[in-house]
Parts: sequence; structure tokens; C-alpha cells
Amino acid sequence: MPPRTLASLAHALTIAGNRDAALEALGEALAEVDRYAHLGLVRFDGRRSMLVDRTLVVGSRTDTLPLETTFDHIPTRERMAVSAGGQFVDFGDSSEEFARLFQLPPIGEGGWLSVRGLPYEGELSALLVLYESRKMFGAKTAERFLPAIALFELAYFRFLEREAREDAVRTLEDVTQRVHVAYEQRLTDLEARLTQAATPAKGDDSAQVVSLERELAQANEDARRALKRAGAVEATIASAVEQLEKAHVELHRRSEVLRQKTRTIYLIDRVLSLDTSTDDPRQLADGLLALACDDMHAQRCSIMLRTPDGESLYLAAAKGIAPGIAEGIRVSIGHGVAGRVAMSREPMLVRDVTEAKHHPLLQDQFFTTGSFISFPLVYHDELIGVVNLANRAQYGIFVEEDVDRVRMLGLVIALVASHARLAERLVEVLSVE
Repeated sequence: MPPRTLASLAHALTIAGNRDAALEALGEALAEVDRYAHLGLVRFDGRRSMLVDRTLVVGSRTDTLPLETTFDHIPTRERMAVSAGGQFVDFGDSSEEFARLFQLPPIGEGGWLSVRGLPYEGELSALLVLYESRKMFGAKTAERFLPAIALFELAYFRFLEREAREDAVRTLEDVTQRVHVAYEQRLTDLEARLTQAATPAKGDDSAQVVSLERELAQANEDARRALKRAGAVEATIASAVEQLEKAHVELHRRSEVLRQKTRTIYLIDRVLSLDTSTDDPRQLADGLLALACDDMHAQRCSIMLRTPDGESLYLAAAKGIAPGIAEGIRVSIGHGVAGRVAMSREPMLVRDVTEAKHHPLLQDQFFTTGSFISFPLVYHDELIGVVNLANRAQYGIFVEEDVDRVRMLGLVIALVASHARLAERLVEVLSVE
């Protein structure tokens, strides 16, 4: 099986049919980080303040054991932090004791227990427990695993919302069914009694017939009121379902935003690691270009760096541009799109070239079709170069929000390029004239 990345984990959580399947996907991701760590989900019953059961990821399956122990067994300080959620709570030297409380398998000579609460609508719904071996060096698994945990938390809340919506629908159906059954039963009984009273008999009692007719009329009125109440309940539940659906849409939107931010962090980490591991300026330039291209889904992109004389930019790295444009080609500052951006130090955004065909800079050889962003690279008020992104693949056009994302990427590129003296070193490698 290929290594579990954040992107593949997000996909696995999206297609997971239930909480156990989502937990299994998270367990596979954990195995890529720490194959000896134990991961479990503990369900919490807020009405009874009880830890109900523990589901542990074992290989490619889950194993559930009942706990039925009170939440008060956890010390007050840790209990309050777990209830608040949002972060792992470290149990330190008490880890082994509370690992037994959660019925987690022992780890060698002892380990570190971390617990994260999963609050839903202000109430604690479950606990995520991570039991890892003690390490002499390096970060804890709980710290390295935070992005994956955040993705799982979003998927977990999606399952809770779906269950709440299904419970609301079942409640509506049960209430409506009970009202109809009671109404039909009472109506049938009254009609039978009325028919019996209307049958000719000794001393026909017309007063009894009138009384039964009144009861029938009252039963009809009661049924009408019950149906009206059922309609109100149905409207209330329908409104609640609508709100849940809106919340689900918002949760999905936030999940996408978090997924994108997680990917950006991953790409930045990869570039910083490359900066510390290579002395090849061309490899570093290609890595910086990949950071911008991959994060912004640009089919055409380039990085241009300032020449030592400060009068021009030269093409340091590129992807998807015309075959006749070679690395090292120079553009005077002040000319063309990149040159104008370098001079003004202000980003340029064109959403659609076809709608902006009269733009004076669109004849620039580096920009021919599609939507594009050209952004200046500045570090400590010194111009480093320009990054150009065009022809967005997945989402069509670039918008204002994308400029803000490129601003963060530009800071990283400018910092790394300045620290590595990339512009000066590439001038020699590319023989820029």
C-alpha cells in the first residue's frame, strides 16, 4: 500500500461510510508516522458523564470494548482541558495509569498518553486517545500527527451531523404515525358505537345517539388539533434539518479550506527541507517554482530573479511556457508585465485575458492566454524578483483571495532565495549575459 499522505487521507475520510471506517483511515495514516503507537476513539455520554466504550484501531480493522466508567476518574485539570477540545492533553508520568483506564495495550517500558476531546455543539461527544512510546529525541507523534487529526475531526463531525439529521427525520415519522393511528382508532370506535346506537331497539335512546355524535365531533376536532400540532412539529424539524444541511455545507467549505492550508504547509515544509539539504541552485529554484505552481494549480508559471546590476530580471525557473523561451533570458525592469510589477512592487491580477484584451501589457511574451497573477518578491525592502502564475487548471480563474495566498508563498520564496543567494549563484550557472 502506498504511503498515506494528507491528500489521500482527506479522500479516504470523504468516502468513509461510518466512524469506524474513518478511524481505520486515520490509523493507516498513523502507521506511516509511528507504527508502534496505539490510536483509539472513546465515546462519551454527557447525560450520564460516562465513558461508554473504546474503539481501537488494530491493523486494518477496529476493536471495540465497553468502558462504562465515569469521566471524573480523570483529574480536574486534564478533564477541563479535554472537555475544551482543540488540542492534545499530555498525561505525562501518569500516562500508564490512564492508558489502563482506556484499556489501551501496553507499550514496552511505558509510553506517553495524549488525549484530545471532540466537542460537538458545545458538548463533549468523544475522546481521541493516542498512546506512543517514549522518545529520547525528536517531536512526539501527537505533535507531528496534528494535521491528520484535524482532518479526522471534520469527518467525525460530519457523521454526527448526519446522525442528528436521521434522528430528526425518524422522530418526525414516529410522531406523525402515532397521531394518525390514534386518530383512526378513536374514529373507528366512535363510528362503531354510533352505528350500534342507531340500530332499532327497544326504547330507542335518541339522547345516546346525540351524545355519541357530539363525541364524534369532538374526536374530529381533537384529531384536527393533533394534526395541526404534528404539522408544527414537522415544520420545526424540517427547519432543523435545513439548518443541519447548511451547517454541513459550511463544514465542507471549512474542510476544503483546511485541506488547502494543510497542503500549503506541507509544500512549504518540503521547500524548507530542500533548502537545508541541497547546494544545487537550479534544484532549489525548481523547488521554489513547484511550491507556487502546485499550491495555486497553475499550468504556466515562472520565477524571475533580479540581476546583480539591478536593472533587469532573468528567467530562473519556468514551467509550461513557450518552447522558444529559455532560462536566463533577461527582461528590463519597467518593461512587460514582470518588469512593470518589479518596478511598482505591486501585484497584478488579470481574471480573464479575453475580457481584458485591451490591457497594455498583454502582449508580453510570458503571458499569452488565461487568467494570471504576477507578484513581486521582496525581502527586507529589497527586490528579489517576480513570480508569475497563469492558466489555472482546477478552478479556472484567479481571484483576489488568491493574491493573498500568493503573498504568503512569495514571502517564503523571497526568504529562501535571499538566504541562499540564489539570484547571484544562478547568474553564473545559467550564464546570464
